[in-house]
Amino acid sequence: MSAESAARLVLLRHAKSAWPDVADHERPLGPRGLRDAPAAGLWLRDAGCVPSLVICSTARRTRETWALAAAQLGAAVPVRFDDRVYAAEPEELLEVVSEAPEEVRTLLLVGHNPGLEDLALSLAREAVDAADAAEAEAIARLSEKFPTSAIAVLACPGPWRELAPGSARLADFAVPRGPKP
Repeated sequence: MSAESAARLVLLRHAKSAWPDVADHERPLGPRGLRDAPAAGLWLRDAGCVPSLVICSTARRTRETWALAAAQLGAAVPVRFDDRVYAAEPEELLEVVSEAPEEVRTLLLVGHNPGLEDLALSLAREAVDAADAAEAEAIARLSEKFPTSAIAVLACPGPWRELAPGSARLADFAVPRGPKP
């Protein structure tokens, strides 16, 4: 892949969850999450980051986040629910991403922290020295916190199977929020 045709890995942390007396995997979205997840979908659409494929954790809060975000895209997007994304370390997430078909140009991974934050920083941190001011500022914000509903967009110049620490560039970092009642 040339720089002009770099693929994009989009990392979306699930929206804010509720804390009912259920197993962690089964926690639903809370009121703020129900507002913010659609805002994440609008951001993806407006930023031109409609994915070709989504890989989503099987946890309830990630599935609900994706359903609400997807409804805002104006396009049907194939989704794979993958148990490995739940509570995954960056290396495990990288393995999941490496299995994406090469024809996928924008891959969206819907998951959890700290895995997503650690993956984004691992992929982009080594590029900081060469980063422009906007990218350096985005990396600094991402380093401080990767809150619920946050989205990191990484430009990946090579095939998915060759993605490795330091091989991507942080193209954008956003924290979409829905309107408060």
